[in-house]
Amino acid sequence: MHKREFIKLAGLAGVAALSNPTGIIAAPTATSRNRSSANSPKAPFELPKLPYAYDALEPNIDKTTMEIHHDKHHAAYVKNLNDNIKGTPYESLTLDEILSKVKPEDKAIRNNAGGHYNHSLFWQLLSPEKTTPSDKLKTAITGNFTSWEKFQETFNTAAKGVFGSGWAWLIVTPAKKLAVISTPNQDNPLMDNIVKEHGTPILALDVWEHAYYLKYHNVRPDYIAAFWNVINWKEVENRYNEALKG
Repeated sequence: MHKREFIKLAGLAGVAALSNPTGIIAAPTATSRNRSSANSPKAPFELPKLPYAYDALEPNIDKTTMEIHHDKHHAAYVKNLNDNIKGTPYESLTLDEILSKVKPEDKAIRNNAGGHYNHSLFWQLLSPEKTTPSDKLKTAITGNFTSWEKFQETFNTAAKGVFGSGWAWLIVTPAKKLAVISTPNQDNPLMDNIVKEHGTPILALDVWEHAYYLKYHNVRPDYIAAFWNVINWKEVENRYNEALKG
């Protein structure tokens, strides 16, 4: 696929979102953090603003990809979610509640609620500033995976192993243990009625082609390797600590 063709396809994916330009420049809301149902607002949902400039993650993630990914793809998920929950019992729920209650047969709501949550989380987990995991977090991770290198290997394998489109996750399980899992499409570990392995996500990697194809083409492993350079470890640790409390 040529770069021009990819941009055209990505633009088509978000055409519907362009009818709501105010959503694209909306100020960040609690939806962008999504740490509890109490802090997750109800419909109509809004597109959170990126916490950094489009080019802030270069050279690891390029500006054009970030523009298309956020302004087209994520915006389309938000619009489609709002459209599809109208007149349904989901309309009165928070985003977290939708995720916990959505059923496999509710395909449009499942895909778009997941797309909105997953991307809102993803933006927060990236940082243009170099961060490193604290000794506390590193100890917790190595304690679960035997070594830091084994954790990275496990996460990378999960991300590489997603067939087609999906996500790799580091989660806190209900037993308060750390685990690495993957999900297809826009499913996530908060979907109680859909995924087999539940938990609170604290690190996530989008491995849909639109997240990396412009820069890395079909070489997903290079994109995965670059991801480690832009992880916001402070955010990961904050989410880890809150998951332990919850």
